[in-house]
Amino acid sequence: MTIPVPDRQRLRALRRMKATAAGLLVAAAVVYALCRSLTDGSGGWGYLQAAAEASMVGGFADWFAVTALFRHPLGIPIPHTAIIPRKKDQIGEGLAGFVGKYFLTEAVVSERVAAARVPQRLGQWLADPDHARQLAAELSSAVGGMASVLRDDELRNAVATFADKRLRELDAAPLLARLLDAVCDSGQHQAVLTHVLRGTMRFLDENRAVFRSRLADESPEWVPDWVDDRVFAKGFTAVQSFLADVSIQDEHELRRTYDAKLRDLAERLRTDPEQAAKVEQAKLQLLEHPKVREWLSTLWVTGKALVVDGVSDPDSELRRTIESLTMRAGEVLRDDPAVAGKVDEALQRMTGHIVTNYAEDLAGVISATVERWDTAETSRRLELQVGRDLQFIRINGTVVGALAGLLIYAFTQLF
Repeated sequence: MTIPVPDRQRLRALRRMKATAAGLLVAAAVVYALCRSLTDGSGGWGYLQAAAEASMVGGFADWFAVTALFRHPLGIPIPHTAIIPRKKDQIGEGLAGFVGKYFLTEAVVSERVAAARVPQRLGQWLADPDHARQLAAELSSAVGGMASVLRDDELRNAVATFADKRLRELDAAPLLARLLDAVCDSGQHQAVLTHVLRGTMRFLDENRAVFRSRLADESPEWVPDWVDDRVFAKGFTAVQSFLADVSIQDEHELRRTYDAKLRDLAERLRTDPEQAAKVEQAKLQLLEHPKVREWLSTLWVTGKALVVDGVSDPDSELRRTIESLTMRAGEVLRDDPAVAGKVDEALQRMTGHIVTNYAEDLAGVISATVERWDTAETSRRLELQVGRDLQFIRINGTVVGALAGLLIYAFTQLF
């Protein structure tokens, strides 16, 4: 099994500290052995021997205590040793309870969410053009991937059925009335009328000979041609003159009548059930037309192609629009305190709801995870995290033991 780099570093540090603590214990044992074998324990040698003896006791006791946390000392199953492997599940449950009680509370989480300034930081990130471009690219990849998974045959029928259902449920008369109101208020209906009038004038002028020939066919044989010419010229000029007058006069009576008729139609569409029923009937007939049904069946394929082609092209209008909207949203979040405040309030409500209702489940992840860990692996992980610091207990025990032994021996010599 490959050990991660941080764990390898901790393992080396742990081994160094273990070697240091063991070295001090061995040094105390060597000093004690030398004192016992080379001196009679009198004078200053007695003090040194007592310090070395107590140092060994303290170092060995603390070695036993530290080792007993993670394993059986010397492999001997002494009671109340290998505490962490034996109590692994209880430790996980206790840690989960502690986190749930003191960390996963609405007050603590709300305070941290507020301190994080999520809207401002998110806005600053989104407002950066490079980040907006990156987000647009990620969204494009996601859309492209999703589109490749979806089945066109099923979705084509589903989209067509949905669109047909929504169109049948749509109340067309009020919608058409609002459309007519908008057209009349904007003056577009008059622009259309002007275009139609001028087109009619061109059509009549381009087909003058045809209309003259038709008049000749309809005129009695006894009427001279010059009379037909004069009658046609006068009538044709009158029609062209009338059309020209209407096309250039914004306040012409025909224009006012036309405007009034359209507005009256819009009002009847809103208030007249009979007129609304006619529109509804026309809508249903239109939906039953084969061409319309064929068009509905192509909605999904056409829409999908437009979106996929748009998001896959970095220079497409769709990609540029996504990037622009992303940066604009980021600028608003970053610069508008009111919007940022609303987003922050929504985040706090959401996190508060999650903590209030699911804190126990979230904390349960800790206990469930620890429970799944292998016993030996758990002990190893914890020892890597805190074992180096625990070796200081052994070092301190060795040093403090020597000082305590020295003081005790000195006290007994004095009294």
